[in-house]
Amino acid sequence: MGSGVTDTRRPGLRERKKQHTRETIERVALELFAERGYDETTLAEIAEAADVSPRTIFSYFQSKEDILFCTESGYVEEVREALQQRRAGATTVDALREFISSMPPPDEEAMLRKRVVAASPDLQLKLRAHIGLLESVLAESFAQDLGAGPDDVRPGLVAASMTAAFAAVRDRLEAAADMPEHSEVMEILDEVLEFMQGGLEAMRAR
Repeated sequence: MGSGVTDTRRPGLRERKKQHTRETIERVALELFAERGYDETTLAEIAEAADVSPRTIFSYFQSKEDILFCTESGYVEEVREALQQRRAGATTVDALREFISSMPPPDEEAMLRKRVVAASPDLQLKLRAHIGLLESVLAESFAQDLGAGPDDVRPGLVAASMTAAFAAVRDRLEAAADMPEHSEVMEILDEVLEFMQGGLEAMRAR
């Protein structure tokens, strides 16, 4: 049995150095992508600017794409955790609303990432693929909401509709001449969630 004591020790020097190196590579890469263009920037140039070897980069990232979209996989896991730990009686939409409302405004690196992706149709397609990873996570959670069995197509349909809605909102915001305020973005997303909640409740009532 475990002791039940939570380990709150600060990460060691080695771990802190590794985290610093990873963050430096990510920041430098985003700056180069924004300045020179994603396709025009090489891993060798990123390594030189970050003062590390190309081999070191591969210790943290598999490719330029992995650097650019490194936050997306973490985001999927955060959503998965939020859905698994939702309060009793809360639906998937309830848990998503609470998760989204807790998100801080985008920082400088997030804005750089948006600029880089917005400048490349190919990267926009790849971002959609990353967003699509949410679909299976959402479908599993919606299946719980609906008491659905393995052959029930409804959870997958609702999950596909939600990821498509989020992707559409993201595309619209990134195409806007001026990025709306964070509060406005939250209001738009809340309207999407309200719409999805209505459809979910209608399914549950049948």
